[in-house]
Amino acid sequence: MSDIGKSITQFIIEQQRVHKKSTGEMSGLLNDIVSACKKISHLVNRSGIIGIGGAAESENVQGEVQKKLDIITNDVMVDHLNWTGHLAAMASEEIEEIIQIPANMPKGQYLIAFDPLDGSSNIDINLSVGTIFSILRCPEGVKDPTVEDFMQKGTEQVCAGFCVYGPTTMMILTTGKGVNGFTLDRDVGEFILTHPNMTIPEDTAEFAINMSNQRFWEAPVQRYIDECMQGVDGSREKNFNMRWVASMVAEVYRVLTRGGIFLYPLDTKPTTKGGKLRLLYEANPMSFIVEQAGGVSSTGYQRIMDIKPESVHQRVPVILGSKNEVERVMGYHTE
Repeated sequence: MSDIGKSITQFIIEQQRVHKKSTGEMSGLLNDIVSACKKISHLVNRSGIIGIGGAAESENVQGEVQKKLDIITNDVMVDHLNWTGHLAAMASEEIEEIIQIPANMPKGQYLIAFDPLDGSSNIDINLSVGTIFSILRCPEGVKDPTVEDFMQKGTEQVCAGFCVYGPTTMMILTTGKGVNGFTLDRDVGEFILTHPNMTIPEDTAEFAINMSNQRFWEAPVQRYIDECMQGVDGSREKNFNMRWVASMVAEVYRVLTRGGIFLYPLDTKPTTKGGKLRLLYEANPMSFIVEQAGGVSSTGYQRIMDIKPESVHQRVPVILGSKNEVERVMGYHTE
């Protein structure tokens, strides 16, 4: 019997029943996240009408100019998650310190790190944006988590997912047993399973990279992109297509649905030296999803999910997608 058409609530509960020792806390947390993402989807869809588009008069912890929706969607995530009793603490791209659960609220056994609105620079030009999240277990016996409790490798994640707010709103989810995609049916207000068991083709002829940074790349990435650009006349003897949306959720969703390789590599720009994307709430959850779909995710030098975090907002290079292409780039780095 096909699972297509099941609601995400039914899907989550059925997955919970497979695990005999499950307490239901993870299911409750996922439903809280689903609820928050529905609210964010509604706000994104109506942002131009209700006047919440455009830039805010503030910067986030990374020194980036915030959009009004960056601040609003962060508040939506916090407000939906801080009172339900499923979390011990939170970390957000928009907040420098970790976010504690109010003292008068119950605490749970999980930690969450999230980017409330990835690709927010696309809001005012009506392109896809999204929400990314990573769920970790709070160390046993810890009642008041600190930053150190979030310093877990990506391999310690128990769940990861993202929502993409595009022509339709979709949620992509993994709990370590494959990847499934759900589409929001606005008529009934529910996410419906539409893309079960998503897998990434091992081969591809499509790459996504910001070519304006080319002069700052290391030699291995320069070599790989040069080969792609040469097409049938070069050593690869095939033509490649290039894509760039400047929204990680959109880029990774495309990789999941038709293959490809996404690169935001190490470069020498002072503002991104060491990498551009954040390990805890961007690179790790996306790597978990990509690997569960049969792809590969690397910095070029090592598997992303094997990196021991050093800070909440640590940045890393990211090269992920179709197995054979990512491994080719990794090979150029080791050479």
